[in-house]
Amino acid sequence: MKTKSSITVRYAETDKMGIVHHSVYPIWFEIGRTDFMKHMGMPYSIMEETGVMTPLTELNCKYYLPAYYEDELTVETWVSKITAARIVFEYSVKRDKDEKLLSVGSTCHGFVSSNTFRPVNIKKEMPGIFEAIQNLSLIHI
Repeated sequence: MKTKSSITVRYAETDKMGIVHHSVYPIWFEIGRTDFMKHMGMPYSIMEETGVMTPLTELNCKYYLPAYYEDELTVETWVSKITAARIVFEYSVKRDKDEKLLSVGSTCHGFVSSNTFRPVNIKKEMPGIFEAIQNLSLIHI
């Protein structure tokens, strides 16, 4: 399963040339990831209330073309891997008007207890969510 999130480039996200700064893309990835989890029926706020957090352990981003002020973009998000200990999200950012691929990336997150910040086994803590995401990631691959 892939989710799609719409983004309009804001002035504050650009440099003097009107080009989006490279540091903004991980923020857009977060928007996509948040939308993905909401679509799964497990918003991050609910997951954290159940005692599980997902800190970032790795971030990758490759840039192909620039985005500009007021561009309408789509961030596609999907899970490429999930284990009992971590989850990997993949992203693509495309400009809507010409469907050009601007960027691709990935983030890896560990599952930890919000009380102890120690790793937790998501397969045991939230088996329904684990299985649902695992099944969806297998469909995409």
